[in-house]
Amino acid sequence: MQQLLDYLKNASLKHILSAPVIWAALIPAVLLDMTISLYQAICFPIYGIPKVKRTDYVVFDRQYLNYLNIIEKINCAYCSYFNGIIAYIQEIAARTEQFWCPIKHARRISTLHSRYQNFLDYGDAKAYRQYKEEIRKHFNDIKP
Repeated sequence: MQQLLDYLKNASLKHILSAPVIWAALIPAVLLDMTISLYQAICFPIYGIPKVKRTDYVVFDRQYLNYLNIIEKINCAYCSYFNGIIAYIQEIAARTEQFWCPIKHARRISTLHSRYQNFLDYGDAKAYRQYKEEIRKHFNDIKP
């Protein structure tokens, strides 16, 4: 394990100077986390959408790695939180989109969320009108 003082001594000045910018992003992330969690808590029961379990996405376990120093563990916690929150929010957004607008995009998109395969083809008005309500309720593949 690299000792903390060695770690700091070998740290790049540009990494040290950019750290506050990275950490400043935590403030809007926490606010977004609280907002989207409140949204889900209020709206999902109204719409009949199964709630997303936050603990399935935000996982803190790297602090148990003995080969990381305290700064590395804190940085790992930051990344675990930030990436977990983004994934959690994406799943909430995916379920919301399935309920309100289950239509595939006309263009190819780079990242497909977990619900996209249930969506209707772009431009298929007949299928949209015929199957929209069925798709709104199609969450039976999600474990309670």
